[in-house]
Amino acid sequence: MIAPSIREARKLPHFIKPMLAKETAKPFNDKNWIFEIKWDGYRAISEIEKGKVKLYSRNGLNFESSYPAVVQELKKIKENVVLDGEIVVLNDEGLPEFQLLQHYDSNRHRPIQYYVFDILSLNGKDTTQLPLVKRKELVKKLLKKSEVIKYSDHIEAKGVDFFKLTEKQSLEGIMAKKADSHYYIGKRTTEWLKIKHHKTQEAIIAGFTAPTGGRKYFGALVLGMMDDGKLKYVGHSGSGFNYQSLKEMYELLKPLIQDESPFDERVKTNMPVTWVQPKLVCEVKFSEITRDKKMRHPIFLHLREDKSPKEVTMTGTKPIKKAAAEKKAEEESTEEKIFTFAKNKVKTTNLTKVLFPDDGITKGDVINYYRSVAKYILPYLKGRPESLYRTPNGIKAQGFFQKDIGNTAPPYATTRLVYSESNNKEINYIVCDNEATLTYLNNLGCIELNPWHSTLKKLDYPDYLMLDIDPSDNNTFEQVIEAANAVKEILDIAGAPAYCKTSGASGLHIYVPTDKRYTYEQVKDFALIVCTMVSDLVPDFTTLERNLKKRGKDQIYMDYLQNRKGQTIASVYSLRPKPGATASCPLEWKEVKKGLSPHQFHINNMLNRIEKKGDLFKDVLGKGIDLNKCLKRLGA
Repeated sequence: MIAPSIREARKLPHFIKPMLAKETAKPFNDKNWIFEIKWDGYRAISEIEKGKVKLYSRNGLNFESSYPAVVQELKKIKENVVLDGEIVVLNDEGLPEFQLLQHYDSNRHRPIQYYVFDILSLNGKDTTQLPLVKRKELVKKLLKKSEVIKYSDHIEAKGVDFFKLTEKQSLEGIMAKKADSHYYIGKRTTEWLKIKHHKTQEAIIAGFTAPTGGRKYFGALVLGMMDDGKLKYVGHSGSGFNYQSLKEMYELLKPLIQDESPFDERVKTNMPVTWVQPKLVCEVKFSEITRDKKMRHPIFLHLREDKSPKEVTMTGTKPIKKAAAEKKAEEESTEEKIFTFAKNKVKTTNLTKVLFPDDGITKGDVINYYRSVAKYILPYLKGRPESLYRTPNGIKAQGFFQKDIGNTAPPYATTRLVYSESNNKEINYIVCDNEATLTYLNNLGCIELNPWHSTLKKLDYPDYLMLDIDPSDNNTFEQVIEAANAVKEILDIAGAPAYCKTSGASGLHIYVPTDKRYTYEQVKDFALIVCTMVSDLVPDFTTLERNLKKRGKDQIYMDYLQNRKGQTIASVYSLRPKPGATASCPLEWKEVKKGLSPHQFHINNMLNRIEKKGDLFKDVLGKGIDLNKCLKRLGA
């Protein structure tokens, strides 16, 4: 999670504390202010004197061994200077990514840059009392062309447009600085303001809850902030982790375990808590601060090794204030709400009921999620009978399947009688053709959506072949990834396009478009051939044995039997009733590699990902394969 070189960095005995900014909510326009990009990295002061370089964090952690490329470039500066800036590492899109910076020991092939935005002294002369714009002119003249040391440019006056532009480019936010401001060493001032696209906050890790279900290591982090010298509970976060980061965080927390709670107050959690010494600081994203100063829906982003617990205070952490009329309307609507879709009204109830206890995610949150992604998920639901899996009492209570909607469906919902051979009767299936029906199903407690592979138009002819890579408890997700890439290898030979998504639980799903050209039996037989060939490629941990008792405890089941009439599986973009409210997320094949985790994609980030990458699954409903040609290429 943090590169060892950062964790082990020694603190310098003497260092300069940088000037700090206060946070504000909205961007603004002002001719007396300038606006810079808010870089997503580590704040760093550099002191250069006679070719010798000191590079350190805001708290004096020595960065010299951590980022040698930056130090080497700084040595090329001939003047004696003290500079202020931010160290970042760029991802494949050329954007700063904090996780890559934290894992820099394994990402040294990626571009690292030190964006300099201020100067504190030049050749022995104090520059802190110069106006900011004058100081920036000195920085710009000082820095030579370099791939590592960069000048952090700015625009004047137009903060609102600049804020919108940085949002489109997926940057963290902007810095607003008064153009004539002086540099106040170690002070936080309103002459510098930070404006972020998402609400984020540092928090102190005070403990962790026990894991549930198939999750390993821990369930959620228990978080606090300092308030008048005492640690106050502000919430807990189980979202934002993958398997690897869960393990790494647990290893960091183990040496800090203690018997006593670090809080004076009694903290209520749904699972047993292991307390730790409050020494680690993390950054979380959240939706709002409640009236009792708790973070709503905090999502773990990363550790902040460059910040100390003493800095993490409740100063400025205020609940969102609402007008009296707005408060009253909100309080009246917390339990029930009527949504209108065209001419259809859908009444929803028990909106504040918590369905995900460890995450504080409510029924209302689930409904709002599906409303936000409706235009993306509905194409994969329309015209398809739906097998309902209902968890009205939350994910820790027993859920149940319901196929027959009976005569309870509302008038705006499509239903269809379909004869079931296994049940020897007709079942009245509901079909999710519109947003009103989607909200109706969510209100029934359908956290996940499970459509047929075929539509009412051609029930015997599926739109796609589907392979479920289903691990046992003893398999690692890296093995699931290896099995998925083996499937891709076989399908590439067959000339069949393949589309991968996370299951939202422990496996991966791979789809091949068939466009209603073949029967379920034909598609299933082709799936069996592919799975057999995959099992030959990775025989150590894959199997076609469905029976849990007969297959090994460390065997991944290559499930080709999903390709049968009436079988259903969680739709793409569907939430799953799992800790963290994970979502079934389509992937680019370049993402199907070590480090991938189904926990990465969830209720709080799925929409942002879709808007950024588009619908990666749309071609699953497109042109189908030529099955005979595929079989010939495989020699089957």
